[in-house]
Amino acid sequence: MDDRGGSFVAVRRISQSLDRGSYHTNSAEVVAGSTAWIGKGLSCVCAQRRDSDARPSFDLTPTQEECLQRLQSRIDVPYDSSNPEHQEALRALWNASFPGEELNDLISEQWKEMGWQGKDPSTDFRGGGFISLENLLFFAKNFPKSFQDLLRKQEGDRAMWEYPFAVAGVNITFMLIQMLDLEAVKPRTLVGAIFLKCLSENDSAFDLLYCITFKLLDHLWLEMHASYMDFNAVMKATRRQLEKEMMLEDIIRLEDLPSYSLLSK
Repeated sequence: MDDRGGSFVAVRRISQSLDRGSYHTNSAEVVAGSTAWIGKGLSCVCAQRRDSDARPSFDLTPTQEECLQRLQSRIDVPYDSSNPEHQEALRALWNASFPGEELNDLISEQWKEMGWQGKDPSTDFRGGGFISLENLLFFAKNFPKSFQDLLRKQEGDRAMWEYPFAVAGVNITFMLIQMLDLEAVKPRTLVGAIFLKCLSENDSAFDLLYCITFKLLDHLWLEMHASYMDFNAVMKATRRQLEKEMMLEDIIRLEDLPSYSLLSK
């Protein structure tokens, strides 16, 4: 990423066999380019706060307030490449992503295979913090089939130039924080209030919603026959669909969301 914040990586699919354990996968060529959807701080257009979003706040129960504060404490943690816990989580993500393939170093060209912008993933966590790594790791551990399908772009008629998996994941974390207004003392949207009810019943609700959102994004990506220049449009469509589903009358848990059915373990 250059100082102007205008660089990105696009992933061109190349079908070939790779010896990773006992299965075959699709390799990817990572190239540099320039577009608007990834810039300094991962300032995705679809994730920007809008003045029109401001609405009266919703009162919280003591339990909901406590759950929100715990989640906010996670959001406030930046990724620290010198922190052993963060280093271990990054290694765990590699092992979950490419089982049986040894990682040479935490700074390695190998990371580009996962869709990071360069050989040091820590530079891409600036927009999402440590929680964006936790989200990816939760996805890999709890929905390994869906995680691998998205990582390796195994489903559907894919574009020649695909979105980079890992950086897209950080964008999703950032978008959800903005959509749910999680940095506010109280939710100021109905969607935010609905989410906090889910959070008070499931402490992993944010991580679960992340998995649902990532799978929904890829579903819409294929439905819209998108290529990398369409990423903003797909993110906007993903947010709209997610907000619509969360406001359905019969939604009690996140597992009730129609898009939850897209996930496979």
